[in-house]
Amino acid sequence: MYKLFINGKTYTAEEDKKLLPFLRDDLHLTAAKDGCSEGVCGTCTVLVDGQKMKACVLSLSKLEGKQILTVEGIPAEEMRVYEHCFAEAGAVQCGFCIPGMIISAKSLLDKNLNPTRSDVKQAIKGNLCRCTGYKKIEDAILMAAEFFREKKPIPPAPKTLHMDEHAKRIDAAEKVNGSGIFADDIAVDGMLYARCVYSRYPRARINRIDISRAEAHPDCVRVLTKADVPCNKIGHIKQDWDVMMGEGDITRYVGNVLAVIATDKKEKLDEIAALVEVDYTELPAVTNPFDALRGDAPLIHPDGNVMSRANLVRGNADEAIKNSKYVVTRKYKTGWQEHGFMEPECCVAMPEGADGLLIYTTSQSVYDVQRECAQMLQIPKEKVHCRAPLVGGGFGGKEDMSVQQYAALMAWATKKPVKVKYSRQESLDYHVKRHPMEMEFTTACDENGILTGMKGIIIADTGAYASLGGPVLHRACTHAAGPYNYQNIDIFGMSVYTSNVVSGAFRGFGVTQSCFATEMNINLLAEMVGIDPWEFRRRNAIKPGDVLPNGQTADPNTNMAACLDAVKEVYYAHPYAGIACGFKNSGTGMGKKDIGRVLLSVEQGKIHIRTSASCMGQGIGQMVLTEICHVTELDPALFVFEAADTVRTPDAGTSTASRQTVMTGEAAHRVGEKLKLALSGGKTIADLEGQEFLGEYSAKTDPLGAIKENPISHVSYSYGAQVIILNEQGRIEKAVSAFDVGTPVNIQSVEGQIEGGMVMGIGYGVTEKFECVDGYPKSRFGTIGFMRATEAPELEVILCQPKEADKLPFSLGAKGCGELCMIPTAPACAHAYYRLDGKFRQSLPLSDTPYRK
Repeated sequence: MYKLFINGKTYTAEEDKKLLPFLRDDLHLTAAKDGCSEGVCGTCTVLVDGQKMKACVLSLSKLEGKQILTVEGIPAEEMRVYEHCFAEAGAVQCGFCIPGMIISAKSLLDKNLNPTRSDVKQAIKGNLCRCTGYKKIEDAILMAAEFFREKKPIPPAPKTLHMDEHAKRIDAAEKVNGSGIFADDIAVDGMLYARCVYSRYPRARINRIDISRAEAHPDCVRVLTKADVPCNKIGHIKQDWDVMMGEGDITRYVGNVLAVIATDKKEKLDEIAALVEVDYTELPAVTNPFDALRGDAPLIHPDGNVMSRANLVRGNADEAIKNSKYVVTRKYKTGWQEHGFMEPECCVAMPEGADGLLIYTTSQSVYDVQRECAQMLQIPKEKVHCRAPLVGGGFGGKEDMSVQQYAALMAWATKKPVKVKYSRQESLDYHVKRHPMEMEFTTACDENGILTGMKGIIIADTGAYASLGGPVLHRACTHAAGPYNYQNIDIFGMSVYTSNVVSGAFRGFGVTQSCFATEMNINLLAEMVGIDPWEFRRRNAIKPGDVLPNGQTADPNTNMAACLDAVKEVYYAHPYAGIACGFKNSGTGMGKKDIGRVLLSVEQGKIHIRTSASCMGQGIGQMVLTEICHVTELDPALFVFEAADTVRTPDAGTSTASRQTVMTGEAAHRVGEKLKLALSGGKTIADLEGQEFLGEYSAKTDPLGAIKENPISHVSYSYGAQVIILNEQGRIEKAVSAFDVGTPVNIQSVEGQIEGGMVMGIGYGVTEKFECVDGYPKSRFGTIGFMRATEAPELEVILCQPKEADKLPFSLGAKGCGELCMIPTAPACAHAYYRLDGKFRQSLPLSDTPYRK
């Protein structure tokens, strides 16, 4: 028996266990999150006798008689200050790390109300954040110190809300005070816990699966195998992903599931899973795409090892290159990158009605989950009801199914609520990564440094399944020539199946890889011409009316040149500054169906905003609220933003391809106009009680390779230039971004997205490495190299808006920024190191830096 004092109350525990499951499972105090269970991420931080500690590594036996404080125990008046300051500073994105940050902030401010930024960085050093880049969290803590120190009152909420303003996000408070619900916070009476049994080998024949010992365990409720799956093939785009594998099958990677076990005692999951016995015949794995292309390579899938191809030809690249004064050909290689979102994948599924399912899950589209689970169970989609709790980061990594299908299958089989959650190590080992790519690029220019043509070959390792490998390859190709004005290009790409961990969607979506190659070639061309890299880029920068290398005419809102002008001074001021440019589409494009939707319903005097657009931290709720309020001039307090729900919210498509701000933003703008019209003539909200208004926007684009002079590949593009500044020791001191993302919807959100993207991009370029050796993932969460607050450099964001008359004619001029923000970072880092030591690095992460030897 252990006696503990938590948030001023006395509790007893019968058995020794870690503090975190005691808080979450026994006391239902869920503000402290389980992000890693390894003491690495800090999402479970609590105060113990005033000292910050990590609840996932503390045993109850060591805490007897100590005073423990969680976010739920912070006094209301004090919490209101944190809620205001974190929202005002724009410190809250996905929110999963925030309760831990609040505790670390409190540990500092309880002792020091005059902290420096360095003090704040040190205080939150143990707390990882993957969304913000830390700057705005530091700003929030410094602001809170000022409010406490000077006893400042919380200002009243404004009555209006417009584009291009600083405004507190509507979802900030619940994420700060810990009351917001993520999937793993959901507990249901009678709930079962399930986990998967995975393949021991990347590639092996399964001779026998024996579940008898597992079924005989007294705490085992059910074991499911491939025979229990109505339809065993699912997939986001291509239906090639095996739900489970059975006897006689050949595994495709170590993430293949061979059985799913369920118990009503969570602590027994590993014990029961270990009782599933599998006999294998190990087979040689195919662990790189070049081996997969060999004539004697085994087939990963029956339809061949080439998952997809892309070919983009404009003009005559061979002729242009042959006649050019300067030509550069180089090979480049990029590796995997782990998303590192703070919330591991989790799903709760349960019976609904006589023959339906209700699914709560972390994902980037509830309709994608509905479609794939219904396909697996072979039931009508309407029988699968999906709701979205808060989503703790995504960055593309939550587009594919991960745990949802197994929770749904077990709930369907047992007719009981079921929770399936990846451990952090399972998430690292089995969920998708950024595509490794190997590239050979040839780039040419004339004697004045004007680009004339380029050729490129891209080979991508898509791993064991297609995932988003096709569209990722397309984006890599369509953006490969960069945001420059030349039209002779010839790019060929292949995405190849291997026995490696699956590659899928990741912020930047293939453009990060091809941008690295082109920007590096441009630096060499600038040397050959005898002009500096900034000047070379400025001479070639795409301008309104120019034609992009993919054939699309640049819109009047194109502001690439202004972005370069904005960083000119800082680039020239530092001898070890590196520069790179990038651009990124908004919207699915490529001739694909792409629709954003927002439904407004007036219910009991409030206007409910209903859209399925998934928020993984980027601020969907604030975005649609701002677009609507900007048009209607209504008080934001009149609105209620509903979570995505396949029954209540219309399908607004997947949160991917930087599309929601443009697509669903324009839908919000249009429904706002409808509401404004309905309120004309002196009508009030009360007069509209019970009415509904639907806003919808569909973008028309052309497919890759369309036979027309100037195809429209995407509905809009964002542009940017980035500068990375090193000190003499090779440490990154500062990162500066000048971006054209149109009209900012919410200034803090835009800046915060860009700041977070810069730090993630520095990770991709310099500090992070995910390793998969011979088909076996080898990385741990604490050793990948995610940047912490004490390592993150100074960040500066410059927003380069087009002139009012030139802005995008929809979404009130707003364009996407969530992916662009990390695309130029790695090549800018590489260029900075080249200027420091003269070494031309051709692979990522960069070698021979103070961060990675």
